[in-house]
Amino acid sequence: ALSDFVAPAECGKADYIGGFIVTAGIEEVAIAERFERANDDYSSIMVKALADRFAEAFAERMHEKVRKEFWGYVPDESLAPDELIGEPYRGIRPAPGYPAQPDHTEKATLFRLLDGEGNAGVSLTESYAMWPGSSVSGIYLAHPESYYFGVAKVERDQVEDYARRKAMPLTEV
Repeated sequence: ALSDFVAPAECGKADYIGGFIVTAGIEEVAIAERFERANDDYSSIMVKALADRFAEAFAERMHEKVRKEFWGYVPDESLAPDELIGEPYRGIRPAPGYPAQPDHTEKATLFRLLDGEGNAGVSLTESYAMWPGSSVSGIYLAHPESYYFGVAKVERDQVEDYARRKAMPLTEV
């Protein structure tokens, strides 16, 4: 579980968990639609693709700043851009809706805590998709042994227990 990568309060060790929401899509839709109206589908697709890449790059850059400056647990880290692709650094930034944290509803918690709409201009749809689409959100964990993993198959009794603990209808979990 991701909680294994956070020090328990009673151990007395300083530890952090952070959240982030970034976007490169504030004007993406308007620009893409302008190209579509001009029958320039290629440029419309490129705007969307570039906005997606910029959002991912922004998330990566912010994670680097957390590691090196804000939390400073690897201040001397020096990785070349091509090295970053393999994510050899300490810490992870998992996101709700992905294998290590498959519950999309936890995006609502993150967005409430960070005021995603007020601070980043990003909102959630009723199915927890981010709008604008070229947005990335997640959490930062700095544990030196943290790694990405996938939650295994969840049985019905586990889903029922989870729904009960979240006080949510089973159909929404």
